[in-house]
Amino acid sequence: QVQLVESGGGLVQAGGSLRLSCAASGRTFSSYAMGWFRQAPGKEREPVAAISWNGYSTYYADSVKGRFTISRDNAENTVYLQMNSLKPEDTAVYYCATTTAYLNTNWGIPGRYAYWGQGTQVTVSS
Repeated sequence: QVQLVESGGGLVQAGGSLRLSCAASGRTFSSYAMGWFRQAPGKEREPVAAISWNGYSTYYADSVKGRFTISRDNAENTVYLQMNSLKPEDTAVYYCATTTAYLNTNWGIPGRYAYWGQGTQVTVSS
């Protein structure tokens, strides 16, 4: 069993930055790939970024490439999402998730992830 708790969301103006954190419980955090997803009102959950268990491989949605950076600290059982140059269309609830699956082109499929956090709200004002 893995428990995930997101933090760091909030209200920010367009062009601003936020850093989301996802703290994981469990001794096997370093064995799991991690992903960030988001869901805006009335829309489906969409992938944002993912990182392999060792941090060597990262994946990004086209909409956030060059603006968001995913990273992890296995010693702290935490994964981060640094979000820069935020846009109003980035407004959503952001979720972290974890999977034991090997990430490749399937990284953005929510069904590949077994455990999810409760989400943190990010609101970007124009």
